[in-house]
Amino acid sequence: MTHSGLLRIAHRRRCAGIDTTIEQNITQASVGRWVFKATVHKSLSTHFVGYGDADASNVSPLVHGAELRIAETRAVNRALRKAYGIGVCSLEEIGAVAEQSTPQVRKLPPQPSNGNYGGPKVRDRLCQIIRQHQLDANLVKAYATDFCGTKTLREATREQVENFVTHLADWAEKDRNSLLCQLNSYLPAQEGAA
Repeated sequence: MTHSGLLRIAHRRRCAGIDTTIEQNITQASVGRWVFKATVHKSLSTHFVGYGDADASNVSPLVHGAELRIAETRAVNRALRKAYGIGVCSLEEIGAVAEQSTPQVRKLPPQPSNGNYGGPKVRDRLCQIIRQHQLDANLVKAYATDFCGTKTLREATREQVENFVTHLADWAEKDRNSLLCQLNSYLPAQEGAA
């Protein structure tokens, strides 16, 4: 589950709003420790609260200096998960501990002149993963577009798609149920559904 996936669920379910505030009494800005409170308003009368914290010890070294934004995102994610009954932690909530246990980005072998990387094509590998793990191809495509940060998958670079395929394969092997929850967040909202 990602922040953008949670926001998509909230949008589809017509979330009335999200408010965030810094928890001044426990934030220690001088040492880079931030705590946020987020309130998700499902309707004008129903709201859910979540808290998020971040400091250099619980964020990736890649985002050091952005602890304030990470804390706010974590708070929003927790409030959204409470509001919409999502039991899986978002990637942003897990932090540096999860990154230590995940393998580093794999280096690709040098690209031959035919562009085939000496192995199966990216599209073939993706189709193989979808078949092997019995995934919904349309939901995988929606997730891939979101993962690559593009409006359509055609706009994604080869490297972005390769990274997505590697990510999808790893996640499917390690925790298929969690992956299915992520993919289900891309189901279209049904009109008239409660």
